[in-house]
Amino acid sequence: MDHSQLFQIGQVAKLFCLSVSTLRHYEAAGLLSPEYIDPDTGYRYYSVRQFEPLNIIRYLRALDMPLPEIADFIQNRDINKMEEMLRQQKEAVSAKQQELQRIERKIDNQLHRLMDVKNSRFDVIEQIETPPCRIISMQDSLKIHGFLDMEEPIRRLEQSQRETAVFFGKVGVSISSSHLLEGRFDQYDSVFLILDEEDRFEGETILLPGTLCVSVRFHGSHTEAPPQYEKLMDYIHRHDLKVTGFSREITMVDYGLTNDTEQFVTEIRIPVAESPPQNG
Repeated sequence: MDHSQLFQIGQVAKLFCLSVSTLRHYEAAGLLSPEYIDPDTGYRYYSVRQFEPLNIIRYLRALDMPLPEIADFIQNRDINKMEEMLRQQKEAVSAKQQELQRIERKIDNQLHRLMDVKNSRFDVIEQIETPPCRIISMQDSLKIHGFLDMEEPIRRLEQSQRETAVFFGKVGVSISSSHLLEGRFDQYDSVFLILDEEDRFEGETILLPGTLCVSVRFHGSHTEAPPQYEKLMDYIHRHDLKVTGFSREITMVDYGLTNDTEQFVTEIRIPVAESPPQNG
């Protein structure tokens, strides 16, 4: 064969701004075979007539079209088929854009939580208005002696979910209002997960309305929470407030974010309302 009319694989790669490995990959995928392979050296050669299909491949790859669909089109080129492929790819790109936007919002939510932690005031009891939120909750009597005690109930919250809904700073434990009033702060009554608007969850969820809460943030984890509950309940009694729901205790910074236990941050919120005035 007259090799003067052929181009070596390296030359073709340079002409089309591709790598040699990419051309080999196209060959393996059945998109474009060399015009000639030297049986002695294994060198691959391409002819000018292969430049057009290679340009089509490069164009369709730029549109992120899957290689099998490109291979099928190369073998069966047709204007109607091209139109159909482009329309399908446009739909796929649109769906991918929506998914990336959802992921971007989830990243923004997490960044907001991290900035919120950095701006925390610690060991200060505050009254705050909490916005409505959507949660999933699992009733589970639980004593926490270490961070591993949370793993099993968290895994149960995630069961049967196609998408992992758990993100750092969103898993919490709670104590019922009755146990709060009884001063039982060493055992939790449920585990819950706060869902962002972008989170997908298959199953029953609970919408918590916005409410007034007495809140405190402290350095530590769930094991250091009981004294904080005592302070919160003392504050509630001194300010003539009444407990209106279960506590919401979340470790905002834990082993998921740092190995330094001194940087752990936990927040406790207890829903409250002003006590009605006593008639007398």
